[in-house]
Amino acid sequence: MSSDASAGASAGRWSSLDRPPLNAAALRRALVTGDGLWTSVEVVASTGSTNTDLATRAAGLPEGAVLVAEEQNAGRGRLDRSWVAPARSGLFFSVLFKPGDAVPQEQWGWLTLLAGVATATGLSRAAGVDTALKWPNDLLVTVEGEERKAGGILAERTADGIVVGIGLNVTLTEEELPVPAAGSLLLAKATVTDREPLLKAVLRSLEEWYGNWRAAGGDPAASGLQETYAAGCATLGRHVRAELPGGRTLTGTAEAVDTDGRLVIRTAEGTHEAVGAGDVVHLRSVH
Repeated sequence: MSSDASAGASAGRWSSLDRPPLNAAALRRALVTGDGLWTSVEVVASTGSTNTDLATRAAGLPEGAVLVAEEQNAGRGRLDRSWVAPARSGLFFSVLFKPGDAVPQEQWGWLTLLAGVATATGLSRAAGVDTALKWPNDLLVTVEGEERKAGGILAERTADGIVVGIGLNVTLTEEELPVPAAGSLLLAKATVTDREPLLKAVLRSLEEWYGNWRAAGGDPAASGLQETYAAGCATLGRHVRAELPGGRTLTGTAEAVDTDGRLVIRTAEGTHEAVGAGDVVHLRSVH
């Protein structure tokens, strides 16, 4: 049985009429045009992790492969945190990029930030919801005046490319949230929560941003990526605590994102430090 067929066959396991399955054939017709980035779109009913699956098969696939799961039971966020949500309550998908020689490998790290910008842009157009970015890869929405995480992005290198996974809570209710600090497009009062147009909008936005970035040789300034990321980044200007590899902690004001995609933090002593990896916590402003 094909993956698409199994997705339809197992759909009866869940009775919520508000969460219909994705139509893989319709998605392919809309996205795999022959002259665009997307070369294949596969929808599976359930898997452990779309990132793991796509990375495993990446060597034999062309750039632009898209793998979508109606449900993930071993989805991962940064720092190997789990990402679990009810079936068909969100968008859980991974895409394969192979920039090749067009972009120096030291710039490939920008793909995580690029995916954040593209997702926020696509959701703004399609769902009328403002999505802010928390450095480096969280998607934030506002629920009753409170900033909450509604999605995340995880990038993983392959032998000749990079797989970018995006997880987004779409119709999760307050009772279904994994933690109180989580959110969803539904709770943020999005005008559209139908996953099909949302997925198409995000993938088209990804194609546009990736095309511009690749054409600019991966230059984040020339492609407009660095400026757009900074404009939509809720971390900048905030008092933050960065928990760095090795157990070190850095506290200060997040002032900029540099040309390498690192977060520049100004400490209380007035020194500046660029953070390339770590967990950043938004702290309440000190008045």
